[in-house]
Amino acid sequence: MYKCEVCSRQADIHHIVHKNEGGLDFPLNYKYLCPEHHRGKQGPHRNSKIDIEYKLEMQEKLRNILNKNFYTMEELIIILELNKTRAKKFFKDLKLFKEGYKKEDIIYRLMGRKIYDEQMLEDYYEIMVVLI
Repeated sequence: MYKCEVCSRQADIHHIVHKNEGGLDFPLNYKYLCPEHHRGKQGPHRNSKIDIEYKLEMQEKLRNILNKNFYTMEELIIILELNKTRAKKFFKDLKLFKEGYKKEDIIYRLMGRKIYDEQMLEDYYEIMVVLI
């Protein structure tokens, strides 16, 4: 049984980078959330600010874990706890250099072919001020 990372109630797995955004099943892409914090008003499915915050958090974790510039497929499978078959399909379109796959390309792919930054949160706040 999982516990919500916000309130400690019984939780389900939330994919930070949703599958329809190109997300992959692996532990760093999981956030454990109760129904209220998952799909409620203050959950990432209905609150863009929280969704972006979770994505920024995941992206930062990837940058910290992947501390070299290049990785082999075998290293990625071990470090990120990936399913071997899915990993090979997932990364097949990445350019393979003689040193391996480039860190930034790996992160870009795992984030659903998008890089997030703090400006996205600021843009969200500006939009909210205009709407109010």
